[in-house]
Amino acid sequence: MDSWSGTEGDERSGQPAGEAAKAAEFVLELPSDLRVIEPAVSYLVNRCRAFGYRGSRLSLNFRVGVTEALANAILYGNGGDARRMVQVEVSLNAVRVVLRVVDQGEGFDPRAVPDPTRPENVDRTSGRGLFLIRELMDEVEYNDRGNAVCLVLRREPASRRRSSRK
Repeated sequence: MDSWSGTEGDERSGQPAGEAAKAAEFVLELPSDLRVIEPAVSYLVNRCRAFGYRGSRLSLNFRVGVTEALANAILYGNGGDARRMVQVEVSLNAVRVVLRVVDQGEGFDPRAVPDPTRPENVDRTSGRGLFLIRELMDEVEYNDRGNAVCLVLRREPASRRRSSRK
């Protein structure tokens, strides 16, 4: 993946020796360039496959949710400014994958984004990515500033409960 500058942290899991292969934590630093999204998401999907993730939860839910989060961070968070980076913190194990996508922008209030499924908003283009992320991932939570989103996908579908949608 030489089209982006991926800096990957060490594989640290906090697990006893011998358990490290069951968990991984790493960080990707991505430039604000839409062209890095597909190779970065493919890399992440492959890392998940190494932990036994398969099927539509990986190929649809994870792929689309992460793609939307990265696109939002690049386009809206960083305003497409190539000098700004997007950081992706990943914690991966056999049960769930947790991604925290952080941009260098001012942030926003996700509660202020109109629901794209309401009749009065159907023709508006804003909010669809956030809607997809919330529908496809098991948990979605934004930090108070609104420049970081935490996405959780479990190997097995969770009951339709959702975390805080701050």
